[in-house]
Amino acid sequence: MESNENAQAELVTFFKTLCDENRLKIIGVLAQQAHSMEELVSILDLKPVLVSHHLSKLTEAGLVRACTQSGCRVYELHTDALHAMSKRLLAEEARPNAVAELTEDAFDRKVMVDFLGRDGRLKAIPAQQRKYNVVLRRILAEFPVGERYSEKQVNAIVKRFHDDTATLRRGLVDLGWLKREAGIYWREE
Repeated sequence: MESNENAQAELVTFFKTLCDENRLKIIGVLAQQAHSMEELVSILDLKPVLVSHHLSKLTEAGLVRACTQSGCRVYELHTDALHAMSKRLLAEEARPNAVAELTEDAFDRKVMVDFLGRDGRLKAIPAQQRKYNVVLRRILAEFPVGERYSEKQVNAIVKRFHDDTATLRRGLVDLGWLKREAGIYWREE
């Protein structure tokens, strides 16, 4: 899970870095040959502080590196790193998971924004199953794996989100996210 999160973070950083027009121009110029800061300022007709800022972002992302040529500091496109990064981040097997998880996280956040009030309670129970599942996953997070609860304890936890504890409790049980036997509830995983 952690390596997948790292890959997602790296992918987001990669695209955030490349989504700026001036950075793309710098990459285009450096793809032809290495240049000093002064040359980049002149070629791009940008202020030195702006070129410096963009070079810093590109360097942090590993796309550009500084080196010394004839006693002068120049910047060059780190093509090996760019190819390796794009190959790794955009590999066919990596794409579906990264996109699906980013999309799912965005959907979950939107559902929670739409259905939770400022007090953290549900404004309404979603009618659509996919949205209902998002809400139930949020409630499920309040139940540590392996702990046992009476129905009264489950209701007290669920009531923090909505007064219709029966519907939400039943939803958690029906999906198999909370197990129930002889009036005792627990979460497996």
